[in-house]
Amino acid sequence: MSGAPGGSRAAGLASFAALIADETRASCLLALLDGRAWTAGELARHAGVAPSTLSEHLSRLVAGGLLAQERQGRHRYVRLAGPRVAQLVEDLVTQVPGGAVVRPRTLRESSAGSAMARGRTCYDHLAGRLGIVLTDALTARGLLRQDTGFALTDAGMEWFGARGITLVRSGRRPLARGCLDWTERRPHLAGVAGAALCRYALDSGWCVRIGSERAVRVTPAGERNLRELLGIDAAALG
Repeated sequence: MSGAPGGSRAAGLASFAALIADETRASCLLALLDGRAWTAGELARHAGVAPSTLSEHLSRLVAGGLLAQERQGRHRYVRLAGPRVAQLVEDLVTQVPGGAVVRPRTLRESSAGSAMARGRTCYDHLAGRLGIVLTDALTARGLLRQDTGFALTDAGMEWFGARGITLVRSGRRPLARGCLDWTERRPHLAGVAGAALCRYALDSGWCVRIGSERAVRVTPAGERNLRELLGIDAAALG
């Protein structure tokens, strides 16, 4: 029957889209963009549903290839299945119309939203204003090119090496990739280089995680190093 292969693909796409088209599952995917493994209990509290309900949702996400899971003792841990899933979720968030975003109901929610906009992790790289400022600084100094897609220059490779930031190439993940930032509406640095820079910033104490979500803030030591190494003024991060 002609058209059957196309119909099969359409059915598969509809089924895959349905995995995300649920507020509880979407909440879990957004929480897991912090790149860490969460227990089922933690995600249930985050999503505001019963553990038994959350378990059913997680099973569907695991079966659909969006989450990976492992068990340690009586705990079930889940994480995003990989960078491509994180990119898919982040790309979908950027498509949400501004009017569809629920406004914060309390001062606490507003403060948390502001912190996320200033700086956060997007799976394993830095995002928000912090991610954009870093990307712009790397580009302005000729360490990163954005004119024909994201690419580290030779000077950029040397800069990472001089900092002791190891760029481990594995699989098909690009060395540098632009990831559209859903708060800034501009691309920030992702890929192997973005992940390595984020890991270095956290390990060296340039940034620390705050709150229970993905927000990060730049420490005084981070402000000093970013100013000395990339000419970033602390005011640009606020």
